[in-house]
This record gives sequence, C-alpha cells and structure tokens, in this order.
Amino acid sequence: MRLLAVMAVLGLSFEAFAGSSYFQPLDVNALHDKELASEKKGEAPRFAIPHKVSIKPSWEKAKSGYVWTHQVTAPNAVSLNFGFSKFNLPEGAELNIYSADRSQFIRTFTAADNNSAKELWSPIIMSDDVIIEVSSPAEVIDQVEIELGQVGQGFRTFGQSTLKAGSCNVDVACSESKGWENEVNSVGVISTGGSTFCTGFMVNNTANDKTPYFMTAAHCRITASSAPSLVVYWNYQTSKCGGSRDGKMTDFQSGSVHLVSGTKSDFTLVKLNGQPKAEWNVKYAGWDATDSIGSPAVAIHHPNVDEKSISFENDPTVLSSYGGATSPGDGTHVKVRDWDIGTTEPGSSGSPLFDLNHRVIGQLHGGGAACGNDQPDFYGRLHTSWKAGLKEHLDSAKTGSMVTDTI
Repeated sequence: MRLLAVMAVLGLSFEAFAGSSYFQPLDVNALHDKELASEKKGEAPRFAIPHKVSIKPSWEKAKSGYVWTHQVTAPNAVSLNFGFSKFNLPEGAELNIYSADRSQFIRTFTAADNNSAKELWSPIIMSDDVIIEVSSPAEVIDQVEIELGQVGQGFRTFGQSTLKAGSCNVDVACSESKGWENEVNSVGVISTGGSTFCTGFMVNNTANDKTPYFMTAAHCRITASSAPSLVVYWNYQTSKCGGSRDGKMTDFQSGSVHLVSGTKSDFTLVKLNGQPKAEWNVKYAGWDATDSIGSPAVAIHHPNVDEKSISFENDPTVLSSYGGATSPGDGTHVKVRDWDIGTTEPGSSGSPLFDLNHRVIGQLHGGGAACGNDQPDFYGRLHTSWKAGLKEHLDSAKTGSMVTDTI
C-alpha cells in the first residue's frame, strides 16, 4: 500500500500487483475548461480520458479450467470502459466485467463477439472500481487471445454537460413524437475510442435487407482504425415525458467496419459487426438523396448525449454552405434557420434530419442553436454525400433509386 500511495502522488498509472491497475484521480476543473473550449469549436465532446496500457493474462488454475482476473481502480471516476487490443475467444471461454462490489455487470462476452478486427470495446460501467475476469476450459486455453490495451477513465456521465444544458429539449417520450416512433427507434448514442461521444442512426438501403449500415458525422472521428471501437447504445431515453433521467444503457453493440467518409458534407458510414437484437426494436431510417429541399424538418438526437430528444423546424429548410449566412452557398448543407420546438447541443452531432416524408436529408455537422436563441444549425446534405461514395453502399440493389423509406 505504501507503493500505491507514492504512485498516486506522482500521478502515474501502474499495476500495483500482478492483478491490478491504479489511475490517479483526474483534475475535473481543468478538464472542464479544456472541453468547453473544444465544444465551442464544434468538436465531438469527450466523456473519458483514454490511458494506453498493455495488460496480458496471468492465468490461475481453477476447477473448470483457468481464470484471469484484473482489478482496475480509478478513484472518483464517473465510469470506466475498456478497449481490448487483442480479443479472440474459443468456444467455452468467457469475458466478464463487473464492479468490485458486484452491483453492476456488463453482459458476458464469448466467441460470438469475435470479429475480423480481433478487438473488443466495452460499454461504460458506472463504477470507479472494476473487475475484469476471463475464464477458459483447460483444453482451449492456448487459443485464447486477449490483451487489455486501453482504459477509459470517465470524468462525466452521458448527459452531463460542459456547456449549459437546455431545458427546452423535448423527450421522445413526450406526445410531440407521436407518428415518429419508427424514426426515433433508428437513432442511437455512440462512443468512439472509449473517450468521445456523438449521435448516429441506422440507415436503410435499396435492398431493404437490414444490412447494419450506420451513419454519423465525419467529425465524430470514426476512421478505419477507430471503427472497431464504436459502441452504439440503443433506446437510451426517458420512460416518461419530462421525467427523471432514467435512460438505460443496456441495449448496446460493439464494433464496426468503416466504409466511407466525406468532408464536404461531414458524413461517415460504417457497417456494424452485427444486426441489433430483434427485441431492441431498432429501425432502419429511410432517406432522400435527391436534390429536393424546402420541407419543414424534424431532428432526433441526444443533446449533450442526454436521453433522446426530438426537435421541430416548422419553416422550410434551405440550402447553404457550412456556417453560411447566405443561400445557397455551395449547397453542401441543409440549413435549419431556427428551431421552433426543442434545439440541438454538443453530442447531437451526427444525428439525422428528417423531412416531412420521414426521410433523412442530412446529418448534423454543427451550428449555434441552443435554448434561448434563434441561431441556425447546419446538416451535411445527403444529396452531397450520395455523390461522395454513399451511393455505392446504400443503393446496394443497384436500382438507381435515390429514395427509401424507414423499415
């Protein structure tokens, strides 16, 4: 314990013993100031500080095979999450992650979670003291591939804002979302790299075959190298309109493959490692990639990565450059001049904008909208993204159609 105290003072992470790691408490006030400046520039908000590590199993013999346990402690952390830089389990092996007091538990990971990247990124667990446990039958122990490569030390919860959160946001549990239930169910909150968050949405294709295509903003920084770290949380929303912040983060899936991104319209398309579970009732958003514009619009998003909200613009949208004061500019963006109901906030980036036909026409790039002002938002135009590589994937049936509906 004397060594533990010395390392804490020095601010170093370390393995105090063969089976544990310790991380010094973060300076939350300093982080707040840094995040405030970043979010004002339109960057994706962070919820955790990533620590690169290289921790490999130290196996112990057990009755049914072998077990490795590793304890991660980060006093006062809001949450912890874990990136396994090597992950490939044989049949019968399991990975479990749970709080040291056993009050919280992430589902068991098995061979069914193996993927082509051979990585696994966990969702957050709301604890500062966590046990990682891997077990394997003796006969397949040599086939286990696992290494902990990153620990994400959370300094704020999802929904805990750096910029002042707005009270004008409308929960999707409210009556305003009636008729938009399918589109609501296409939207999820995401984390990338175990440290940043945004919003994104499942998107349909012309084959209507439920290929797990998922879209968000390019500035949410999902690249070929970071795509395996994508974690999508579905159904994170309040149970009652204006009620307590009781959203659950249990409906999640981890991992994706990057397909295409474009900077002009700030879009990214990935393919998730698998379809969402049927019981989650996730829908695949329809879209309109034609050059039509001018419909009133609806946004569904996670403001400050709070529980899911819905916003309405009753006036016609217009074409614009990003941040442009005049129309049409270069025509790469759809401009929402000011929200009539609700707003958007940092964390809403990547969320879909629907026209009144319930079809996506763009995803949120940025803007100045907030409760109490009439500033605009700018959505990367789907028509622009279509010509920048989106067509090759979303028109998978080669129909030539530039319109689909939500399924």
